[in-house]
Amino acid sequence: MKKKDTKILLVDDEPDILEIVGYNLTTEGYEIITAENGVEAIAKAKKHKPHLVIMDVMMPQMDGIEACEKMREVPELSETVITFLTARGEDYSQVAGFEAGADDYITKPVKPKVLKSKVKALLRRFKEPESQDANIKIGNLVINREEYKIMKGKEELILPRKEFELLALLASKPGKVFKREDILDRVWGNEVVVGGRTIDVHIRKLREKIGDEKFKTVKGVGYKFVV
Repeated sequence: MKKKDTKILLVDDEPDILEIVGYNLTTEGYEIITAENGVEAIAKAKKHKPHLVIMDVMMPQMDGIEACEKMREVPELSETVITFLTARGEDYSQVAGFEAGADDYITKPVKPKVLKSKVKALLRRFKEPESQDANIKIGNLVINREEYKIMKGKEELILPRKEFELLALLASKPGKVFKREDILDRVWGNEVVVGGRTIDVHIRKLREKIGDEKFKTVKGVGYKFVV
């Protein structure tokens, strides 16, 4: 997906934020669409079908939480990545955002370099609808990405979110070696400071639950899922 073909919807009731963030992303080559409240955001999202929505939480007419919930009800926007850009750092607002269907959270003010890097990482999560299957089936393992459910034969496994996302990523392309930096980007996001040991711990837990033989360490590079 080329930058010039990538649509980003910016939603904020502060003109300065729209201007600054919009400018920084326009210079990167992205197509930028703006909205000043949740109602306008939903209308423009339906019209333009953006790949990424960066949205404030506290806005007039309709806040970001409600707007996110309504966007998630639109089938055409099911693969759109939604992240909140807000000065609010309380646990409640973050939890409410994720429960509404948001994919991530960025706290403002954010430095341009960090913003660009974060947007790049978020866009990697976008999947074209035609190439996305809700289920990954490998042998006796079925991974349901919509319901966050795993069936191992007749046994249902409930995994913590990061373990699930790591498993789904590796199993999406059996045999492919995923580099550590790619795993950190796509599972944790590069705004979170985690080290290589974090991945190792999650892999160890997955080996215990799914099977040691399913995960191969490629020394100095990363991990792959083995059929």
